[in-house]
Amino acid sequence: MITESTVDGVPVLLAHQPGPVTAGLLFRVGSADEALATSGITRLVHRLALHRLGPGDPPGEDGTAPASTFTLFRITGTPAEVAAHLSGVCAALRDLPVERLETAREILRTAPADRSPGAAQAVRRSAQWRYGSRSYGLTGYAEVGLPHLTAEQVRDWARTRFTAGNAVLWITGDTVPEGLGLALPAGGRHPAPEPASALPVLPARFPGEAGSVTLTSVLPRSTAARLLTGVLGRELLRELHRDGGYAYTATAEYLPRDAGSATVVAHAEALPQHQDAMAGAFVDVLAKLRAGRVDPSALEAVRASALARLDAPGLAAARLPGRAADLLLGRPHRTAAGERAAIEAVGAQDLREAAHTLWATALVRAPRGSLDGAGLATAPTGSAQGVPGRAYPALEDPGTVLTVGAEGVSLAGPAGRITVCYAECSLVQAYPDGARHLVGHDGFTLTVEPARFGITAAELAPLDAGVPPSAFLSMPPRSPARIPRTAPPATAPAPATAPATAPWFTVLLWVLGLPGLVIGASVLFLGLVMGDEHGQIASDNAWFLFRWLLVAGASLIPWAVCLRLRTSGRK
Repeated sequence: MITESTVDGVPVLLAHQPGPVTAGLLFRVGSADEALATSGITRLVHRLALHRLGPGDPPGEDGTAPASTFTLFRITGTPAEVAAHLSGVCAALRDLPVERLETAREILRTAPADRSPGAAQAVRRSAQWRYGSRSYGLTGYAEVGLPHLTAEQVRDWARTRFTAGNAVLWITGDTVPEGLGLALPAGGRHPAPEPASALPVLPARFPGEAGSVTLTSVLPRSTAARLLTGVLGRELLRELHRDGGYAYTATAEYLPRDAGSATVVAHAEALPQHQDAMAGAFVDVLAKLRAGRVDPSALEAVRASALARLDAPGLAAARLPGRAADLLLGRPHRTAAGERAAIEAVGAQDLREAAHTLWATALVRAPRGSLDGAGLATAPTGSAQGVPGRAYPALEDPGTVLTVGAEGVSLAGPAGRITVCYAECSLVQAYPDGARHLVGHDGFTLTVEPARFGITAAELAPLDAGVPPSAFLSMPPRSPARIPRTAPPATAPAPATAPATAPWFTVLLWVLGLPGLVIGASVLFLGLVMGDEHGQIASDNAWFLFRWLLVAGASLIPWAVCLRLRTSGRK
């Protein structure tokens, strides 16, 4: 049985469990509440709040990193240890040790939030494509704001988000530990962020790694959707692994997102040579569920597993974290008896309807070409529209054109077009060399390299003035090797020109030179004719031939002079 109490304005949920006490102080704030330009601020507050409690994570603290919608401080120990730890966390949140800001920042930069392999990374990539660079899509981005956060920004985030009205404490015990103090800044509860959208149509697909297929879908939170996820996982494992032998892993998971929606994740992995067969079988399983062909034994097995959890010892304590999350989200509480009745009421038709919703909102990450003909739209990789403005062709590639206008910037080339409107810009990273890297709300990015387009700082002024100041980050200088350098167009050498030659002189050259060629050729021929059978020439004949060869050589002198005059201007 779960009982409720209050400590310093913070709701407290209690349920008995033998052994050490475990407590979780849960706040309704996570990465989805941040902006791309301030990403990492929730983790930074979390790290600073733990710093004053000792080096590293204190004994019993599990170091749970903030998620997309929640931040948890969790501790296991004696009642006195729990009270001391959570009281210290709240004291630190009231007065963060910002003098340790740089140290905490470096710790988080060396331990990034995105460390999970396989399916978790695929889910984060899918979040980028589905939501763009806002709300739940931020889970797919690096924490680019972390190096730029100021002490005042961090204090303000703690003061407005880590408040008594935005927290719930749960404890596996009958009573509140003696000495526990939860004095937090005053403030109301923050609802879960509204989901952004970066996809014009669903269901859709985008290319992923070879040998891997990941489906994410958003469904209304319901018992039918949860049971469908269990059935889907069993069917994928049977069809892709046990019977087909295509995949070496196949799973499905149900993840509550906010008060009304949940994300279903289905994932399978195979060797690259089996990826097409695996992808086809993956889609066939979904089609079968949409058609209502649900194996009764699979539904009953999933139903039995769900009911068994309600009969497990320590049920009340196990339900504490979920109950605390629902309380923060404003979701109505359902008793164990009500949950049992809902599980027993789900039938094959309920699963069929949930399967249709799952497919209608599906986003599938699969190897390129492996799901052709599956009825999935291709997620866009470029912008449909450009912006009016001044065009700057790339100096070394005139087919690539940058347009800077009053409303935004566009970059168009052979691969397509990317447009970022200033009013829909999540981030601008400004470098001292003049480069600008922009990220739009839809997740599309482009980089303006002044050297590449021959654009000046004055000509980029509309960009700097148009983007929201909160999205603008001044970056440190880049390595010279990363700055493109466009060489000036090579100047072709001027063709060599010979001194002008008068027409009469050219005629004279031919008149004097042509006889020399004729005479020379004739003399050589006569020499061959006048020789005897031993190839020798009589002395008087030889003297005759020698004189005519002199005449021929003299006739060629004008040609040599002309050639010298024509080439004297070349180097």
